[in-house]
Amino acid sequence: MADISTTTEHRSRLLEGMARCVAAQGYADTTIADIVREAGVSRRTFYEHFGDKAACLVALYEASSQNALAVLRSAVDPQRGWQEQVERAIGAYLGVLASNPVLMRTLFVDILGLGLPGLAARRHANQQLADFMQAVVNQPASGPVLHSAMAMAVVGGINELVLQAIEQDQVARLGELVAPASALLRAAVTAQSAASDFEDK
Repeated sequence: MADISTTTEHRSRLLEGMARCVAAQGYADTTIADIVREAGVSRRTFYEHFGDKAACLVALYEASSQNALAVLRSAVDPQRGWQEQVERAIGAYLGVLASNPVLMRTLFVDILGLGLPGLAARRHANQQLADFMQAVVNQPASGPVLHSAMAMAVVGGINELVLQAIEQDQVARLGELVAPASALLRAAVTAQSAASDFEDK
């Protein structure tokens, strides 16, 4: 029976190898041979962890999403208002994406080419971002209320802005999206609050 620590290390090395390959040459041109060479493990070890290259990409997407979420959480300062907290978090999130343009393109575009597994991974990541956004905005008991559907709409809007930047080869300028992304969230909260006020009358 394989040692758990060794198994975890091999999986991490494979994901890192996948990330390096994708960053260097893109997903389409990356082969399993490339991945195992970068990871320093055997092809057999690869198949002990992943059924194919697509499964490895999904795992990389999930790991990268968790990393981005950790960055978001670390950027939050509970002592500040929700608007500043969210703006700082969005800035941190976009900074993570801009740090590796080729990998970002793979995680935002190529993941959707995997069909249902890729879509499921994307939906899960988006839900986590929406949940995070809700937790920050709705934290004060007397503060604004952001419902789940509206939070998901904001996440979708931010993703579209990022995709547009990818298509226009403007990944290095992702920081410029902090202002419109934050404005989108404020508009959503304002609209939600206005709707709630109307319903109460």
